[in-house]
Amino acid sequence: MILASAQTSPKRYDISANLIDHYSLIELASKHGADLILFPELSITGYEREKAKELIFKKDDSELNELRKLSIKNQIIVIAGAPIQIRKDLYIGAFIIKPDDTVSIYTKQFLHTGEDIYFKSSFDYNPVIEIKNERISLAICADINNQKHPENAKMINTTIYLADIFFEPDDMARAYKTLSSYAEKYSMNVLMSNYTGQSWGLDGGGQSGFWDKNDNLISNLNDTDSGLLLIEKVNNDWTGKTVKYE
Repeated sequence: MILASAQTSPKRYDISANLIDHYSLIELASKHGADLILFPELSITGYEREKAKELIFKKDDSELNELRKLSIKNQIIVIAGAPIQIRKDLYIGAFIIKPDDTVSIYTKQFLHTGEDIYFKSSFDYNPVIEIKNERISLAICADINNQKHPENAKMINTTIYLADIFFEPDDMARAYKTLSSYAEKYSMNVLMSNYTGQSWGLDGGGQSGFWDKNDNLISNLNDTDSGLLLIEKVNNDWTGKTVKYE
């Protein structure tokens, strides 16, 4: 099994350009045999609050069509983020797009201070992904700040914990400490995806990484380049490599 973490630099308010980056990174991940690709928080739109209502996506949105086609073509699960409207409410969410042409939604459960002005939180949308005897759960950014989140993931027998985030450079040491501790405490492999460049006027800290369930940092990206972190499981061992995206 091969997992890919996409480290991206979003263009503000430019959904079309961001989607093009998604398409290219999905194809690149597929060339390396990836079964799943994880993008950062709100990857399609960039992290936005005040403009979120102008950037809304829905589950059946036509702008997801190419992502769905690429998922089917390359037999890869795509996890990409956007402000998602469900009925009348708006959530910080992620689309889980599968090669069987189904789309499910994860919604952020624990919001940062100030996000609750623009978004709702919910525990109702929390699908488990199953690939090759692995049970995979998702977290979005501030979810990882609340220990109840990984505790709940462990309770449903999660073996791989995916964290798509938007953390600034000064927050990366804390993010690493937190995710490393979850890998060890809950015996879960942890894959994280973060931005580089700027979003919402803030710098992304990059350093997307993977920790195995024994708390070993297997591989990570740097804090400046866009690209892929590719993690492969052979028998019970994990290895990693990085691929730069120009």
